[in-house]
Amino acid sequence: MISRELAIALRDAGLTWRPDSGDRFQLDLPNDVELEAEADIFTVSEMTIEARHTPSGTDLAFNGTTEWALDAVTLEDAVWLPREDQLRDLLRGTFRRLVRLDDTFRVEVEIAGEELQFEHPDPSEAYANALLELISRSH
Repeated sequence: MISRELAIALRDAGLTWRPDSGDRFQLDLPNDVELEAEADIFTVSEMTIEARHTPSGTDLAFNGTTEWALDAVTLEDAVWLPREDQLRDLLRGTFRRLVRLDDTFRVEVEIAGEELQFEHPDPSEAYANALLELISRSH
């Protein structure tokens, strides 16, 4: 799973999230809310946390099974933690290969004819760094 910091960097770079069942996220609430709540990782599921589309945007509704009282948060108050397969899919045609090295993984992509490599011990982080580069270059 990617780090919160990298997830925020992807969001800030322009990665949009359309919540789907199985997606993981953390809260990113205003400073006056408990920081402990932001450390928890939640999973979108029809039974516990449901993505509800409203005229003002998307809300993540907590359906009464969480440990603390929270009815819903807006999508802007959440940080998506995309899975490895989602990150690879988001790289689309730029993705060339994932290589397992002795103590790390290398993701190889081609962006605008340039071959780039991103290494990290966690393949999700390597994919996310490649995606961050792709998004940054698309602006």
